[in-house]
Amino acid sequence: MVAKKKETAAKTEVKEEKKEAKKAPAKKAAAKKEVKTTVKTVVKKNVSKDKGKTTVNTTVNTVVETKVSRGAKKSLEDLKDVAKEVAPAKEEKVEVKAEPKAAEPRQPKKDKFGRSQAVGKKKDAIARVYLKLGKGKITVNDRDLKDYFPRPVLQMIINQPFAVTAREGQYDVICTANGGGLSGQAYALRHGISRALDLFEPELHTALKKAGFLTRDSRVVERKKPGLSKARKRFQFSKR
Repeated sequence: MVAKKKETAAKTEVKEEKKEAKKAPAKKAAAKKEVKTTVKTVVKKNVSKDKGKTTVNTTVNTVVETKVSRGAKKSLEDLKDVAKEVAPAKEEKVEVKAEPKAAEPRQPKKDKFGRSQAVGKKKDAIARVYLKLGKGKITVNDRDLKDYFPRPVLQMIINQPFAVTAREGQYDVICTANGGGLSGQAYALRHGISRALDLFEPELHTALKKAGFLTRDSRVVERKKPGLSKARKRFQFSKR
């Protein structure tokens, strides 16, 4: 009888140990469930500008917060798992292209004598112009303006750039003109004076451009056609 009682007691002890072994992983899982982890990412940006280039340094920090309920116990294994989840701070350098700068104002272009040089053209005429501050004297091929261009209309055409920009009598002009006739040379001189004024005072560009004095007139004489007396003119038609 005593031997049977000892055997039954041993069996019951083995059964209880097995039950406790089965309950152990369930308790660990419950403890893990009771531990709550929250991950937060903090991003910081530092912008620095060096010689037109802007560099953005971004630092990313990940923070892990663990909340344990009253019934749970912090074990070394849980803490090790949390330490693995924490990511180190990373620094990323991102180069951002600088925005295009606003156009700088044009600077006047002058030679060592304080003159602005320009070339004007019209048909076959070419005028080389030298412009400088003065009293309004204009010389063409070493001759006075009224002597070289006696027609008042041509004189008015040459002085148009000064009239549009309100600079009459403030500049001296020295010009050499060749090719074409007097009318073509007058328009070429006006074109050259307008370009020289634009170089001497860039602020006058809009007024000269609006008046159309800076554009070269590309119209030229149309070529003669074979069988015709001129470009368009025909000979008199004879039926018989």
